[in-house]
Amino acid sequence: MLDDVVSRLEKSIVGRDCPAIVVLDGDRRLVLSDYDDLRDDATAAAFETRAAAKAHEIDATRWVLAVPQVWVLIPPSTVAMRAVSNHPLHEGEQEAITWMSCDKDDGVDCGRVPCARRPNGEPIFGDPEVFTVGVRPHDTTPGFALLQAYVEG
Repeated sequence: MLDDVVSRLEKSIVGRDCPAIVVLDGDRRLVLSDYDDLRDDATAAAFETRAAAKAHEIDATRWVLAVPQVWVLIPPSTVAMRAVSNHPLHEGEQEAITWMSCDKDDGVDCGRVPCARRPNGEPIFGDPEVFTVGVRPHDTTPGFALLQAYVEG
């Protein structure tokens, strides 16, 4: 499923679209996307809450959410993320696809897919990376609202 959602988002990014995409797997597979997700934290949380409601509706046992973002490392060990935009990256920033997955049996994973751009602007994507160190997601981290609503529902 991770490969599916990442592939969908990579194709969108190549096409100069930047939606959040979630794939829900239950009684049937459902793909949802939202272009307003990047507007602000409240809009992103609203999309994830709607996705959690759909997950319960189809009795989903697993899901993967992926969102295009810009990452910047803040020493010693903090990563700040912001929405992608048409503006050039600042020093130390990198584009990435941030993802979170949840499986009722296997738990939660999160990670990223690094992205670089050729001089002509064409995106080049790395392989999905799974975080193996302790991660403390913030309530605005992509997938956090979805996870909370999914577990509570």
